[in-house]
Amino acid sequence: MINSQEKKYRLLRAYLGGHPLWCTWQVTYRCDFRCRFCHYWCDDMALRPEQTVGQFEAGSRKLAQWGTLMVSLAGGEPLLRHDIVPIVETIGRWHMPFLTTNGYRVDPELAEDLFEAGLWGVSVSIDYADPERHDHARGVCGAYRRAIQALETFSRARKHPWQRVNLMAVLLDDNLDQIEPLLELAGRYDAYFMIQPYSVLKTGSTLFRHAQTNQVGDYLLDLRRRHANFLSNPRFLARFDAALDGGVPNCAAGKAFFNIDSTGDIAICVEHRARPVANLFEHDMSFIHNQLRTHSRCNPCRQCWYNCRGEIESLYNPYGLLKSLPTWIFDHGRPSKKAQARELFSSPLRKKK
Repeated sequence: MINSQEKKYRLLRAYLGGHPLWCTWQVTYRCDFRCRFCHYWCDDMALRPEQTVGQFEAGSRKLAQWGTLMVSLAGGEPLLRHDIVPIVETIGRWHMPFLTTNGYRVDPELAEDLFEAGLWGVSVSIDYADPERHDHARGVCGAYRRAIQALETFSRARKHPWQRVNLMAVLLDDNLDQIEPLLELAGRYDAYFMIQPYSVLKTGSTLFRHAQTNQVGDYLLDLRRRHANFLSNPRFLARFDAALDGGVPNCAAGKAFFNIDSTGDIAICVEHRARPVANLFEHDMSFIHNQLRTHSRCNPCRQCWYNCRGEIESLYNPYGLLKSLPTWIFDHGRPSKKAQARELFSSPLRKKK
């Protein structure tokens, strides 16, 4: 397995070589939750074929020709794969594997095995600091309790300083007031906090719509200034209002990031999965790169501002890159001890005890 410092140099090589930095790799479309704002669990996506560990091995080795990539193992719920640990291990030999989970299936042994296998970072999805509201939105009783347990379990299981644990929230039309309590909650478990705005494009559901206040970006930036564990890039946050009011133009899908479907089909992003431009197992990397760049140039989409777009695009801006460098150059897998103490003793949750 390539060590963490070499992976960072190889990531820089990919960046300077004009190759994408971020790959979303669909592990499974199956899910054990019944979220009100998602349709994956109730359509035929869960019936799609899933790649074997051997295919992940071959594909990961092939992608390494570009250098090291940040690879998001996505779905569905990735932990439904009983072979998720060897999948992480194969990706982690050359790349930086990340994983997002609802947390329901996490236990200490699995968390330790994932980090031992080379997991670079994990995000536990929690959208409300209120247990009843979170359970209702996720359609599963006890979802909040299990997510909190997962957050604590992952935080304790880290093996290396560079391994990150995040609380990931989706900004919906009714949870803006929940963001600061969630930030404080993440701080209590020695975790970072990240956020992304909900997009109808992602799931097709129109149940949630944002109120157009034109003050969301400023509010989030203020929270970031006051909470050291708010990891989201400030350039990404600064464009939330534009994203909620007509969208952000000049999408870099295909140039900065791309998607691999469960059959190896490659598209410029997951929303274009029905229109693949190449296949990981059938085409060489030169062809894949040219196809992604070609289709990137004719992409007018401005319908989402998810992390896989906005966070990565921020790295192509001098200010955004500058703000990201400290957490990449140094092994910052968690907020500093000083920041943790400030967060703990300034938290309203702490004061109530």
